[in-house]
Amino acid sequence: MEIFMAIVTGTLYAGGLYLLMHRSFIKLVMGIILFAHASNFFLFTAGGIVRGMPAFVSDGNPNVGELSDPLPQALILTAIVIGLGIQAFAIVLLKRVHFTAGTSDLDKLKNTDREDND
Repeated sequence: MEIFMAIVTGTLYAGGLYLLMHRSFIKLVMGIILFAHASNFFLFTAGGIVRGMPAFVSDGNPNVGELSDPLPQALILTAIVIGLGIQAFAIVLLKRVHFTAGTSDLDKLKNTDREDND
């Protein structure tokens, strides 16, 4: 199962990097989303996958070594919140840039001066 998760994580990172290299705003946002999901899968895999064992200790279970580690689960929840915040910020920022510059091509945003026709 860890091999499969490693392959999925690597594929998501590669796909995110590929989309970040494009010139379109939409592909940039999709690349950020894929990076966030890849980070979540990485944390999930690094925490160790223990099937059928909860992340808490019950009174009748003396085998604490077989329990799932709750720290990666808490880190994943934190990473989800941070990822959603970054995605929302990127969407609003790119929408504002598109409104100001009038283009969705990142290569056409080289000029920082406004063209005022007064």
